Amino acid sequence: MTSAQFCHILTKCTRCPALAGLQGWTVCMCVHVLYTYAKCVFQVITALGRTWHPHHFVCVICKEELATKNFFEREGQAYCEKDYHERFAPKCAYCNGAILERCMTALGKTWHPEHFICAHCGNPFGPNESFHEKEGRPYCHDDYYALFAPKCGACDRPICDSFVSALKKQWHPECFNCMECGESFKGGNFFEHDMMPYCEKHYYNRQGAACSQCKAPISGRCITAMGQKYHPEHFVCAFCMKQLSMGTFKEHGERPYCMKCYGKLFV
Repeated sequence: MTSAQFCHILTKCTRCPALAGLQGWTVCMCVHVLYTYAKCVFQVITALGRTWHPHHFVCVICKEELATKNFFEREGQAYCEKDYHERFAPKCAYCNGAILERCMTALGKTWHPEHFICAHCGNPFGPNESFHEKEGRPYCHDDYYALFAPKCGACDRPICDSFVSALKKQWHPECFNCMECGESFKGGNFFEHDMMPYCEKHYYNRQGAACSQCKAPISGRCITAMGQKYHPEHFVCAFCMKQLSMGTFKEHGERPYCMKCYGKLFV
């Protein structure tokens, strides 16, 4: 008959009053063996500064056993990876998913790098690429200016830099010219017609107050004849070029003639 004496070095499980070994696999060997060895084996978990039965060391949320799995600790509690990330990892502002690796911070929020994209075209922003913000949403340069920048009163393209403000509109400096001839305004002076800018000459043309002969504006006395307006000195006989007076000319082929020339040419 064999006989043996055992020494038991034991501790209490954190979750239950049952006894558990002091360390991971505690082997208590007999002190005196007459015929063979005898072993007393206990499997325990040491974590969070305490010891546990393996089936008692579980996630505080889902109760999944953590003895052979990675776990996270927060305020003395053990969590499985899934529950820890769902509760404590930063959330992506686009998909609301947990961010487990690289994280981008912008607009006071956190994002997966692949989810930090233009709110209009959906293209992602590069690591060092700048963006514009509108109502808490990011936009690339092209879409921001296309959607929100003021439009030029002449070409209707977005204004991205300096501009001229006139006639209750904004204009590219190079576009703020006479709408008829395209000439720039000397000294910044222009004339307005139907909320568009014109040089003096083409303003009076638009107003019907330009001389039909010289095309210059009429600012003083004016002669109206044959549906046209003339400077008095430019209302002349089409043949002899002498100045005409109202009521003393004849019309032929939409051209004015003095009485003498008309008689010679057409009577």
